Amino acid sequence: MIEKSVPIGIEFYKQMIDKNYYYIDKTMIIKELLDNLASVSLFTRPRRFGKTLTMNMLKTFFEDERDLYGNKIDNHRFFEGKKITFCGEKYMEKMEQYPVISLSLKSAKQPEFEMAYRALQNEIREEFRRHQYVCRSALLCEDEKVQFNLIMTGKADSADYATAFVFLSKCLKKYHHKNVVILIDEYDVPLENANFANFYDQMAAFIRSLFESALKTNENLEFAVITGCLRISRESIFTGLNNLKIISILRNDCAEYFGFTPEEVHQMLVDYNMTDCEEEVQSWYDGYLFGETEVYNPWSVINYIDENRNKTKVFPQPYWSNTSSNSIVRDLIENADSITRKEIEDLVAGGTIEKPVHEDITYENVHDSQDNLWNFLFFTGYLKKIAQRQEQRTKYLTMAVPNEEVLYIYENTIQEWLKVKAKKSDFTEMYSAILAGNTQIIESCIKKQLRESISFMDSAENFYHGFLLGLLGGLEGYEKLSNRESGEGRYDIVLKPYDEQHPAIILEIKKAQRFTEMEKMCQKALQQIEKKHYTAELEQEGYPIIKKYGICFCKKSCMVKIQE
Repeated sequence: MIEKSVPIGIEFYKQMIDKNYYYIDKTMIIKELLDNLASVSLFTRPRRFGKTLTMNMLKTFFEDERDLYGNKIDNHRFFEGKKITFCGEKYMEKMEQYPVISLSLKSAKQPEFEMAYRALQNEIREEFRRHQYVCRSALLCEDEKVQFNLIMTGKADSADYATAFVFLSKCLKKYHHKNVVILIDEYDVPLENANFANFYDQMAAFIRSLFESALKTNENLEFAVITGCLRISRESIFTGLNNLKIISILRNDCAEYFGFTPEEVHQMLVDYNMTDCEEEVQSWYDGYLFGETEVYNPWSVINYIDENRNKTKVFPQPYWSNTSSNSIVRDLIENADSITRKEIEDLVAGGTIEKPVHEDITYENVHDSQDNLWNFLFFTGYLKKIAQRQEQRTKYLTMAVPNEEVLYIYENTIQEWLKVKAKKSDFTEMYSAILAGNTQIIESCIKKQLRESISFMDSAENFYHGFLLGLLGGLEGYEKLSNRESGEGRYDIVLKPYDEQHPAIILEIKKAQRFTEMEKMCQKALQQIEKKHYTAELEQEGYPIIKKYGICFCKKSCMVKIQE
């Protein structure tokens, strides 16, 4: 068994190598970038798929790094034995050859524009501070040094920060006599956040100015790499940028460098002596398709291995759901019409949907149509591609839920939505009918809620159990008990009144495959109440009135029978 530490949350390449963390070698992306070099390359991948670590690795490889006094820092040791070193001098001669501007925009996830802007400003200041050695050189004139220090100390105008990268590029070119490599990670975090926090236009204007000056009109640019979840809309962020190469999850370019391939996951499980977990890891964290390359969610795989490596068996967890923003799934569910609800049900039940795909959607227009929401879910990792076809100028994707982990996110979000919806609804009529024994009104009320809800049928009785328990949550004067032992078994739901003069209620739930079986299943439920003596506890406590309901569900229908 390997002794290397599992790299949870490690985003700095040097730290990964120095601290002897387990590193799946992704350095061949350097070769692919150089072989197909574009002026500006945008990689769009879901959150937590290794973008930040890869960008930091690129920085370590390409940068002619200096300390605060301008002394060169040798980074060759970080690539000893890595795949890129075996590719020949053509690639290795590019190592440590360029000044690099590196910026992550993820800190701009703030509730107000001013806070988000200040966070970005601080990131820019830190990057200037990292390169302050240029100010010690006579190669910069005095007014350039003054402006450099104003930006670095936070005293410059907002216009100076909007054009900070083109200015820094100019200074670095003067010092190094080489064009600059620009790396921008998580470019879309401030835009996604601003969209939900209602200051999208302000943030988009600042990002547009920052990017256009650095990437469009920058004569000192060698090349740039950008990462995010969605592609950049030229109309939204750039105007007339014709040198942008977009490498989305639909393309084969560099597909294996973000996320883990099946071969890499297998080797990792071998190294940690966990091959007996391979099937479980596959069902929970595999299922993505980037181009034609099968990919696992790397964040979830390493968390699973870390929790299970010492043979303390831990059931698979939805690690990704704790790090990613699931607000878009919640949005889809809360605003779903009847057609969309049916589509969600089909997906969660293991089915597929076909939708037109538009790679140039932005956070600003994600809610313009239902198709945009489906697109957003696909590009951010909540759906996977099964097949695609072209019809005239439109590309259509057949999509499905990728794996058990993402299925959990859908189901959990649906359950939370149902709970919130139930709290907002008035079920007085249904409650009165349950206490009075009016099965027709009970059926009618439950059917109405079923038609307006989203269900996941693969959960069988469990879904209907939770659904009914949610509807009963507002019944006052009663204790709600579920799956408790009584008599010779476990009942589904018991409503126990605080006032013994009110009727106690037992509800036994069944699920039928066909509508014609519903009455038989209701009777079976009532027989089970009698056979298992579910009334024993209530009788022992002395409740004089006990109403027994057999309830059967079939898809969006419900039948209720009573035996007093």
